[in-house]
Amino acid sequence: MIRSLIINPGSTSTKLGVFEDENLISEETLRHTTEEIAQFDKIVDQIDFRKEMILNFLKDNGTDVASFDVIVGRGGLLKPIPSGTYAVTDALLQDLKDAVGGEHASNLGGILAKEIADGIGKPSYIVDPVVVDELADVARLSGVPELPRVSIFHALNQKAVAKRYAKEAGKAYEDLNLIVVHMGGGVSVGAHTGGKVVDVFNALSGDGAFSPERSGAVPPGALVDLCFSGKYTQSEIKKMLIGNGGYNAYLGTNNAQEVYQRSLKEDKAKLVFDAFVYQVSKDIGAMSTVLKGKVDQIILTGGIAHGEQVTNDIKERVGFIAPVTVYPGEDELLALAQGAIRVLTGEEEAKIYQ
Repeated sequence: MIRSLIINPGSTSTKLGVFEDENLISEETLRHTTEEIAQFDKIVDQIDFRKEMILNFLKDNGTDVASFDVIVGRGGLLKPIPSGTYAVTDALLQDLKDAVGGEHASNLGGILAKEIADGIGKPSYIVDPVVVDELADVARLSGVPELPRVSIFHALNQKAVAKRYAKEAGKAYEDLNLIVVHMGGGVSVGAHTGGKVVDVFNALSGDGAFSPERSGAVPPGALVDLCFSGKYTQSEIKKMLIGNGGYNAYLGTNNAQEVYQRSLKEDKAKLVFDAFVYQVSKDIGAMSTVLKGKVDQIILTGGIAHGEQVTNDIKERVGFIAPVTVYPGEDELLALAQGAIRVLTGEEEAKIYQ
């Protein structure tokens, strides 16, 4: 039996999971007030604060930290790397502390895992951070050399559900051609073939379908005009695209269930709901051409996949391409635990960050 502690830091919380093999024994979300977070100038300055909270929580709940075989943290904004489970080495640790890919609370995952694991003489890992990059060379060209397409997406959940489907189908993930659609606060649609995500719509900024909080792709000429109109600052434009885009921009809410309920009685909400389905379906169609039409399965996942009407409407549009499987929600804690298990059982080798 492999006993693991999983650490998933967010901006105002730290999620913890205790697993025995793939069985969740306990789960807790440690909340951090705005005042507590405000005392730190940089995210990396929160290490000791969050570490103490984690250790105190375990102690107060009678959990001996030395009982864990492995500590796993959520991967942060590192340099682009292939998919996999990575040992938290000195090089990886330093890049997390230096925030080479930007400041984000997820950077603390690997750091906290390393510090706690070193204290008990056990290994520490991160698994499939958002910067996983397996794009085919042809997928990187945008049409403007200064603006290459980049890979930022829900790698942890996309990889986890793809491997889950492969296991349930009795096939190797590497032998399948899959289109995986993560629908949450952001949307990412990826083409999986040969065990790699060879193309994916950037889930953070500028690609693909709009989402509850993000604009997705917008007309570039009109965006340039807006940027130079003098009406908005750079930060205001960015907020339009990331945070206040999509559902928020049209309907003033990022709650997908609310949008659906409103769509039953409001014409505007119905149009926005239908447009979301339409755009996600277009993205799936685009990825089917990446796979030359040879698609074994389309997988819908993420929080919005709980909505039966959304998934049914998408199925109606894309079912001719391939069968559709729905894995609603996202279980990041389990996905992190599974990544470590694959390494500790010898199914995979831990990757070394360069």
